[in-house]
Amino acid sequence: MKIAVVGATGLVGTKMIEVLLERNFPITELIPVASENSVGKEITYQGTTYKVVSMQTCIDMKPAIALFSAGGTTSLEWAPAFAAAGITVIDNSSAWRMDPTKKLVVPEINADVLTKEDKIIANPNCSTIQMVLPLAPLHSTYKIKRIVVSTYQSVSGTGAKALQQLMNERQGINGEMAYAYPIDLNVIPQIDSFLENGNTKEEVKMINETCKILRDDSIKVSATTIRVPVKGGHSESVNIEFENNFDLSEVKRLIADMPGVILQDDISKQIYPMPLYAEGKDEVFVGRVRRDESQPNTLNMWIVADNLRKGAATNAIQIAEYLLKNKLA
Repeated sequence: MKIAVVGATGLVGTKMIEVLLERNFPITELIPVASENSVGKEITYQGTTYKVVSMQTCIDMKPAIALFSAGGTTSLEWAPAFAAAGITVIDNSSAWRMDPTKKLVVPEINADVLTKEDKIIANPNCSTIQMVLPLAPLHSTYKIKRIVVSTYQSVSGTGAKALQQLMNERQGINGEMAYAYPIDLNVIPQIDSFLENGNTKEEVKMINETCKILRDDSIKVSATTIRVPVKGGHSESVNIEFENNFDLSEVKRLIADMPGVILQDDISKQIYPMPLYAEGKDEVFVGRVRRDESQPNTLNMWIVADNLRKGAATNAIQIAEYLLKNKLA
C-alpha cells in the first residue's frame, strides 16, 4: 500500500504523516511530495528514510491514495493528473469542495456517498468539519432551519508563518508578517479575502459546505470568522434554530452518542471545551449546551477542535481508512 502525502513539509502535511503513524495505517511505502525547492529532502517514517519527490515522479510511482495539502492552485493543476493515473486523491484545499461532481466528506456523517469511481474526494474546511459533526444527529432528529456561527480560529490555520508571527510578537521580535495587523493581544475579524457582499471566502465556505455535507440546501447559515491569538485549535459559538422543539437532555444525549464527539458540559464544575486542551486530540468537543430563551426551538453551544487534526489531517486519513475498509481504493 503506497501512500503519497502532497505538501509533506507543510504544517498539515507533517500532521498527516504523524496521524498515519499514530493510526497504524497499513503503509508499505510513503511517498512524500513537495515543491521543487524541497525535492531531495528526507523524511523518516517508521524507521525508513524517504526522499521528497516531485509531482510527476509521484504519479510515476503509482500510489493507491494521495493525500493533498498543498493549496488550491496545486490541487486544480495536479489532482486530475493523479486521478487519470488511477490514484485516489483526498484533497484538503477548497478547490473541489463545491464541485457538484465531487464528494465532500466527513466520514462519520456521509462516507456512504463514496464509490470506487470517486478519484478526487474533497476534505471540508476545518471550521465546517467541527461544526457539522455534532449538528448532524440534531438535524436528523429536529431539522435545522438556521445556523448562526462565530468562529475563534487559531493562527495554525494560516500556517507556519502565522505561528512564527505570533511567537515573534510575544517575544518582542520584529519579523515577517503573515497578517496585515499584529495578532498577539489582538483579534482580526477577517479570514481569507473579502467578497463583494462583505462576507469572506472562509465564511462562504462554512455556509455552502454545511448544506452539502448535511445534504440539505434549505439550511440557512450566517457565519462570522475571526482569527485569535491561539496557537492551535479552533472554537465556535453556534446558535441553531430547529423546525421542531427539542428536549435538552435528549439533545445532549444525541451529541454525546455521535461518533467522534465528546460532550464536556458540566457548568457546576466549570467544565467546557477549550482549545488549549483540545490540541493534539482527534475528537470534537462540545459544551455550554443550552436553550436560547430569546426565541422558540433554538439552541446555543460551544464547539472546539484541533484544526490540524480532525479539521484537516485526521479527517482526510479517516476517509482513506473508509476507502480501504470498503475496497474503494
